[in-house]
Amino acid sequence: MPELRRDPITGRWIIINNDSPKGPDFYKSVPSPKKAGVCAFCNGNEKMTPPEIMAYSKHKREKNTPGWDVRVVPNKFPALQIEGDLNRVGIGVFDLMNGVGAHEVIIDTPNHESEIADRDESQIRDMLWAYRDRSLDLRKDKRFKYILIFKNYGFTAGASLDHPHSQLIALPFAPKRVVGEIEGAEKYFGYRERCVYCDMIRQELQEKELTITENKSFLSFTPFVSRFPYETWIIPKEHVSDFPQIQVEGINDLASIFKDTLSRIKKLLNDPAYNYILHSTPLDDLARDDYHWHIEIMPRITRVAGFEWGTGFYINPTPPELAAKTLREAK
Repeated sequence: MPELRRDPITGRWIIINNDSPKGPDFYKSVPSPKKAGVCAFCNGNEKMTPPEIMAYSKHKREKNTPGWDVRVVPNKFPALQIEGDLNRVGIGVFDLMNGVGAHEVIIDTPNHESEIADRDESQIRDMLWAYRDRSLDLRKDKRFKYILIFKNYGFTAGASLDHPHSQLIALPFAPKRVVGEIEGAEKYFGYRERCVYCDMIRQELQEKELTITENKSFLSFTPFVSRFPYETWIIPKEHVSDFPQIQVEGINDLASIFKDTLSRIKKLLNDPAYNYILHSTPLDDLARDDYHWHIEIMPRITRVAGFEWGTGFYINPTPPELAAKTLREAK
C-alpha cells in the first residue's frame, strides 16, 4: 500500500509508492542538447560577459582577462537589478515594489566540460569559497534580506548555457519556501527545545538507512519525506544556521562529500539533469537555534503534473530507502 509521509519541518504530506517502487533502471536520462557557437564563459572570452565582480586565480592577472579559476559576473539578463530603491507601495489589496536585487553568475571553472562530479576537490573548494565570499559581500547591502545560491544542470533543469556555472540572487525579502521551513523549525523547537534538523541527523547517524555517505563534518542522505526520486540533502553535522560561517575544514569536507554525492548520482542515473539549492537563514536573523543550513539536490528525472500542482502533494515513485541503498552501492 502507498504511504503518506508528513514532513516534520514544513508539515507537507507526500505519497511514497511502496507497491511497485521504481529503481534507477526505470529512469531514462536524456542527454541535454549541446549548443553551438562561441561560449561566453570559456577562458579567453571574458569580453563577452559583463565586467567581472570577482575572480580567483593562481597567477597574477588583470581583470577580465584569461587565467582565472573561478569568475563571478553580473547576469547579463538579470531577474532583478542592483540599482534603485524598493519604493514599496500599495494598490488596493496588492503590494508592489521595484525589482531591486542582485543576480550574479558564478562561473565554476574555465573548463567547458568539467562538471562537479568530474573535478578535482580543489576546484570545487574554489567554487564554494566564491559562494561564501559573495554572500558575505552582498549581505552588507541593507536592501537585501535573503541570498539564494542555486545551480541548474542540464536542459530539463533550466540550464540555458552548457558551461558549468551557478547563480546567486539577493532578494529584498525571504522566499516563502524558506519562511515555511523556518516557521516549521521554530514550531518544532518551541515544543521540543531541539532543532528538528539536528534530530534528523542524530536519528540517521544511528539508523543509517537513508545515509548515502558521510565524513567528519557532513552527512549526505535521502530525506524520509523525499518529494522527488533520489532527492538528496547534504547537511553539516554540527548545528550551524548561517552558511557563510563555514571555515577551511568545513569547505574541505563539503567539497569532498559534494563530489562524492554527485558522482554517485551521475553514475547511477546516467548523468541526469538536476537542480541544487543552498538554503541558509535570512540576513536579518542569522544565528538561529532552530534552523540548519543545508543543500538540496533534486535530479530532474520525473515531471510535476496536475495532482502535484493542484494539491501541493508530491508523488514519489522511489522510496528514499531504496534510493539511498542504490546510491550507496553506486560508488
